[in-house]
Amino acid sequence: MKGTSVYTRFVSGVLFPLHERLKHHATVAVLREMEDTQWWPAERLQALQVDRLRALLVDAGQHVPYYRNLFEQSGFDPASINSLADLQRLPFLTKLVIRANTEALKHAQANGLSRFNTGGSSGEPLVFFIGSKRVSHDVAAKWRATRWWGVDIGDPEIVLWGSPIELHVQDRVRQIRDRLIRTQLLPAFEMSEQKLDQFLATIRSKSPKMLFGYPSALSLLARHAEKRGVPMNKLGIKVAFVTAEKLYEDQRATISRVFGCPVANGYGSRDAGFIAHECPSGGMHITAEDIIVELIDADGHAVPVGTPGEIVVTHLATQDFPFIRYRTGDIAVLDDQQCTCGRGLPLLREIQGRSNDFVVASNGTIMQGAALTYLIRDMQGIEAFKIVQESLQLTRVFLVVGSSFDHSRSSEIVASFRRRLGEQVNIQIEFVDEIKPEKSGKYRYIISHVADLAKGTTTPC
Repeated sequence: MKGTSVYTRFVSGVLFPLHERLKHHATVAVLREMEDTQWWPAERLQALQVDRLRALLVDAGQHVPYYRNLFEQSGFDPASINSLADLQRLPFLTKLVIRANTEALKHAQANGLSRFNTGGSSGEPLVFFIGSKRVSHDVAAKWRATRWWGVDIGDPEIVLWGSPIELHVQDRVRQIRDRLIRTQLLPAFEMSEQKLDQFLATIRSKSPKMLFGYPSALSLLARHAEKRGVPMNKLGIKVAFVTAEKLYEDQRATISRVFGCPVANGYGSRDAGFIAHECPSGGMHITAEDIIVELIDADGHAVPVGTPGEIVVTHLATQDFPFIRYRTGDIAVLDDQQCTCGRGLPLLREIQGRSNDFVVASNGTIMQGAALTYLIRDMQGIEAFKIVQESLQLTRVFLVVGSSFDHSRSSEIVASFRRRLGEQVNIQIEFVDEIKPEKSGKYRYIISHVADLAKGTTTPC
């Protein structure tokens, strides 16, 4: 890659391939293939998906007890798959199904499966398993996307993350590996002012080429830098990659302004994989070589391109523990245009967030949580906030405010929320000293305990 240092070339060309080979991962070969297939026309990519889908389903029917029984009971012949539309003949895979069939979803010949779980911030954690092939493909997808922005394996990277899985497995070997590939992990669930000062000092001392983390955590750090008057925009950072949460435009603007770099959105999850990444031309490219994305309405039917729907994912590199038609709970919009970058990878036009990032008015209308956050996020004196819709009748607003906040504006907040949710809704404002992140380290602005229950009986707007 043009402009990379000698050490980066050593890591990407020698050290990282050796590391992956020792772990029996095919990451380097997968990355090389992905850097070729990304330029294929859409029709050729879709043919590749069909071939890989057929192979996945045939293998699952032979070696995965859950799917062997499902196919036998329904009379489904996986070898008959000739198009992506044939997927619709299969039922959805849900978290409930996985919890009830965890052992039966394991491939009979799988070895070395790693146990994972979701954070469970919106309910019971989901336990599932990942094999080495899935890991290889997910890592390759990430590094292909970072290369779009001129960042390679071995370039200095600061990761602002909060998952206990990453932070509690810092054994000696991993510490040495991270040091060699120049990746440093900062704990996103420890973000006191003292910690934020330390994080800024670390970033300034390391001069990373890339920041990687939650948009809420990076924007919080950026605002803290402005508050402290610490310049961060001339460190040579090429890109700030954000993922795991909805990216709001004010967060993008803040991160970009403070760190002096573009912000690249990444969409995925631990269970569903790396689904899409943003390129420098602005296209949100689906990892089509590995991921088939369907969008469905509340009744489970496919929605037209350009219409919001729940994302359903089939991950083609999950033979060891198949994710086939997996309902993510996320809402997005597909695009039928090609990106100006020239890649043939399909696009997501918009990622609207999780189903419980939406709120429900008392008349049953579903709306994006932004309909409420926009009302208070730029209000003078509000330093942090969190909105929790407990029921159709009660919404609680937690506020951290500074000395410049005019408490008489509380009634304005209540009135504006009622205009959105209903005049009879009880809006409770609670002033708190701090708003703590979830166990994962994420900061969630909106939590609705109503939205999931309301799906299928309401009208999105």
